[in-house]
Amino acid sequence: MASAHSNCHHCMGSLCGRQYARKEENTYCVRCYDSLFANFCEECKKPIECDSKDLAYKGCHWHEACFKCAKCNHSLVEKPFAAKDDHLLCTECYSNEYSSKCFHCKRTIMPGSRKMEFKGNCWHEACFVCQHCQQPLGTKPLITKDNDNYCVPCFEKQFAQCCYSCKKVITTGGVTYHDQPWHKECFLCTGCHQQLAGQRIVSKDEHPYCLECFSRCYEKKCVACSRPITGLGGAKFISFEDRQWHSNCFNCGKCSSSLLHCTVLKAIRDLRHCLAELIRLHRIWPQGTK
Repeated sequence: MASAHSNCHHCMGSLCGRQYARKEENTYCVRCYDSLFANFCEECKKPIECDSKDLAYKGCHWHEACFKCAKCNHSLVEKPFAAKDDHLLCTECYSNEYSSKCFHCKRTIMPGSRKMEFKGNCWHEACFVCQHCQQPLGTKPLITKDNDNYCVPCFEKQFAQCCYSCKKVITTGGVTYHDQPWHKECFLCTGCHQQLAGQRIVSKDEHPYCLECFSRCYEKKCVACSRPITGLGGAKFISFEDRQWHSNCFNCGKCSSSLLHCTVLKAIRDLRHCLAELIRLHRIWPQGTK
């Protein structure tokens, strides 16, 4: 504004007929005002004179002509913008540079728009749909297969197997036995009904058994210790006169020495006797040994 009287508060020069600026009830000529109070533009580093528009953001100042997007140089005056690493960006450049990309359509998810996140990926709300029925998934339960998302009913119809025992859908995990799928919770020993997942299994008439139940129900028993003879893991056993022994149980019934390598054996009153005991106790002489 032009003054009809008074002097500049700083240089004391007359303001009569000259433009001046006022600060804290004091008047200054334009030159003094700019040198004392003008802010410096963040872009061009020149003072923003009192006859120029001063645009401020977070303590920083710009000439109106310098207030532009750091990426595309378009003016940001009266437009939405964002700041990143001390640079101003229009919303389009900011989105292209820093915003998430939709996992489905690969386009930018614009700031302020709703996005859906799942397992480290992002979707536009409209893109986050069931691969089969194309209905929005929102916050509903879902199952992922081959990077595609499905609502639970569609996944069960398309892919899920049904448990051989309970006939219900297997959604996670499961066990395969004789080419049939089972829930781990349904795959039980036919004998004791304990879960078999992770255990060694023996099959009998198409039914699964744990080793203990199978041995108790079906394995032959050792004549000496009465425990089952499994034959698993390469274990050896002896069959003699229609009876069976663990190899380490097949010993002389009198002197307890092993009979594994004896060539002459005889059973007397259900006892196995080595050759030495036969000779000593019963005077039995195998042919050619007397």
